[in-house]
Amino acid sequence: MGKNNKKWVSILLTVLFAVITVIALTPVVSLIVASMRPSSELMRQGLSFFFDPAALDLGNYLAVFSEEGASYWQWYMNSLIVSGGLIVLSLFFSSMVGYALAMYNFKGARVIFMLVLFVLMVPFEILMLPLYQMMIGLNLVDTYFAVMLPLIVAPVAVFFFRQYCLGLPKELMESARIDGCTEYGIFFKIMAPLMGPSFAAMAILQGLTSWNNFLWPLLILRSNEMFTLPVGLATLLTPYGNNYELLFSGSVLTIVPIVILFLFFQKFFISGLTVGGVKG
Repeated sequence: MGKNNKKWVSILLTVLFAVITVIALTPVVSLIVASMRPSSELMRQGLSFFFDPAALDLGNYLAVFSEEGASYWQWYMNSLIVSGGLIVLSLFFSSMVGYALAMYNFKGARVIFMLVLFVLMVPFEILMLPLYQMMIGLNLVDTYFAVMLPLIVAPVAVFFFRQYCLGLPKELMESARIDGCTEYGIFFKIMAPLMGPSFAAMAILQGLTSWNNFLWPLLILRSNEMFTLPVGLATLLTPYGNNYELLFSGSVLTIVPIVILFLFFQKFFISGLTVGGVKG
């Protein structure tokens, strides 16, 4: 390919990525603009880029921090507890399962891995009804644990950790055994530190999944005090009136924890996904 052709390809790719970026950011910008417009204007014009800049203010955000937003912060705290707990528990259990499937040759390992792949291909919506009946039997309905339990050992996380662990040197395990280290010691003291990028990548993915999860919490949670953010915000839209002030400004504030999580782990995110995706 000639130098001129490379230049044109580079220009076309730049334009293409710029268009994709604009398309991807349009809903976010529209939401931020809507969060600073009075609800009366939203009722009249809907979500529109055509607005009066002088009409923008932070009144909707003040409503979130007023007495009116008390339930919102309770939902916010519920989402932080559920997402934080799910990240910790999922990384712990899923990494151990993936590590065992990759590093140990035991009877039934292949069958277990095939089952993981099978469950990975089954939509979660199909499993919700039996899971709901199971939660009723365990008396866990309307609890934090009921929201987290079905996702603690996620098939996608197990698959990801297994693929990552296939690239770890088994010679380290043999050396540690000779030095008298237990199998749990090998995992926690030697292998887990080497799996840092995979933990970071999966923490972001699991955090995103849990933070945005709507259908399962909607089914399993009953009381307003236990609602997570997606479920709580949905209750602001009713046949008798919509609380747009709290809905739009509250939706913008839900982005903050995800941005912080990504900034905290971004250093390892790309390398973790790349290595975990090519080993096998």
